[in-house]
This record gives sequence, structure tokens and C-alpha cells, in this order.
Amino acid sequence: MADSAFYSPLSHEGILAVRGSDAGKFLQGQLTCNINYLSPEHASLGARCMVKGRMQSSFRILPEGNGYLLAMASELLEAQMADLKKYAVFSKATLTDESAAWARFGLQAGDAALQALGLQVPASAGATVRRAGLIAIAVSPGRVELWAPAEQAAAVRESLEAALPEASLNEWLLGQVRAGIGQVMGPTRELFIPQMINLQAVDGVSFKKGCYTGQEIVARMQYLGKLKRRQYRLALEQREVPAPGTEIFSPTHGSSVGEVVLAASTGEGCELLAVLSAEAVADDNLHLGSLAGPRLAVSSLPYELDRDREIQR
Repeated sequence: MADSAFYSPLSHEGILAVRGSDAGKFLQGQLTCNINYLSPEHASLGARCMVKGRMQSSFRILPEGNGYLLAMASELLEAQMADLKKYAVFSKATLTDESAAWARFGLQAGDAALQALGLQVPASAGATVRRAGLIAIAVSPGRVELWAPAEQAAAVRESLEAALPEASLNEWLLGQVRAGIGQVMGPTRELFIPQMINLQAVDGVSFKKGCYTGQEIVARMQYLGKLKRRQYRLALEQREVPAPGTEIFSPTHGSSVGEVVLAASTGEGCELLAVLSAEAVADDNLHLGSLAGPRLAVSSLPYELDRDREIQR
């Protein structure tokens, strides 16, 4: 079903709300993305890093009401909120878990379903359209996140059911893998810097916004460093889906050379994103879980890494 039209409830993420008169100023000093680029018509990917540049979370962020909403893996939300609250005490900004206030759906090839709800179809990644409390965000070609206030969830779901078949979360995540959009999950918290999951290539990092937590490390890597490990897309013949953080090994190197970022089943096997040593990828001898584990094959990503273009944001 991954290549056909469907909708899928997005049950794997929670919503962190940051609200108040200082919400934008506060977040600008904490996140990799540029808050000034956000508007009712534009959302963004982003991350929150430690001082050493490792990501505590990654998310999709959009303005809403008197603040901002950040959709991130549910298992990260409590710890991320607690850490950010340490800094928010100096600002007129409050942080709350608004997961229960929103219902979210992933739509693939769902233009007719959006139009039935009175929504125009957002054109390109990050583009956002709104109507009567509903929010539709383009996340990659043919794929849209639909956000609905909890009180509208039942009616929205009924409308989606009339237009599209329902698919499992796995089908939505498979599309995310194929779009090359990595994501921090519980087991990979504080493991990667943003460039390791190619976040700068999908407009999740701004190099012109000024200081934020971890900025020095992230900027140094972009301008001066040589990234030895980055995200690749791979295929696997086994049906069991590996968990985020599962190690990948190279018999050529005799050691672990990376970790799974995100994986999903294709029915016959799996596709996954993983952060890997560039040398190990060049050797083309990658195995999941152990030196003798199942073999992995490298696939292409739908975007190019271009340092000159990336630093213009």
C-alpha cells in the first residue's frame, strides 16, 4: 500500500506546545531551525541539541495561536520538555504537553480527501494551509500531515474514511524512509548531530540565524569539518523490522560502523535509514545486528547533499 493512496493515524508522536509572548524569542535560542522563517503558511523541521551538538529531539514545528507546536516522538516529549523548562524560567514562555488536544493523520495521494474538507493542497515541503481549525502540511511529494483539534477528530476521520483506505503507521513510516527524512527516537536520543541525519539537507538547520544551544558544534561541522558518518538509505531482505539504534556492522572493518535511524516493512523485507561510516558504505559489506547478520544494500536518497546551498538558510 506504500505506493498507493491512503490515510494513517499518526499515533507515534506527541505535541509539545511552547506559548507566551516570548515563545518565539525563547525557541530561537534553543532550536536549529529559524523561527523567523515560520508563518501560518510555512512549517519546518528542526532539532534541539545539547551543548555538544548532539540532538535531544527532532520535530516538525509550526506556529499556532500564541505560540508554537512541536511534533516529536512521544518517548522524547517528557524529557525534552523538562530540559527546556530549565531555560524557559527566564522568559515569558510556558511549555505544556498538548498531545491530547490534537489528532494527526498522514495522507498519501490524498488531494481529494483534503479538498473534501475544504482545504487546498499544500504545494511543497513545509507549505501549510489552514481552514476552520484544520492544518495541512506538505512533508514530501504526495504526502501531507493533517492536524485537527481533538473536538473535530471524529468528523475528520469520518471524512477521510469516505475518501481513502486506512493504512497502518508502518506504511506512513515507509514513505518517510523513502523520502530520506530521519528522526530522533528514544534509543537514538543524544546520539547524532543534525548533519548525521541530513537534517540540513531538508531545511531543518539554519546557518544564518545566530546562536542557539549546540550551534558552535553544528556550524563548525558545516563550515570546517569533514563529516565521517551520515545518513544513508538501505534495503534488507528480512521481514523483521529493526528498532532505532540497532547497530550495523562491517566484517571488513571488524566492528560496528553505525546505527539504524528509522525502519519500516515493505511486506517482503525492510527499508531503513541509518547513520553509517562513509568508509564502510564504500566497502559495501554491511550487516545488521552483528558481523554475521543479514546483508544490507545501499539505496539512493531523493535529494543531494550540497554544502553551499545548505548554508544559505
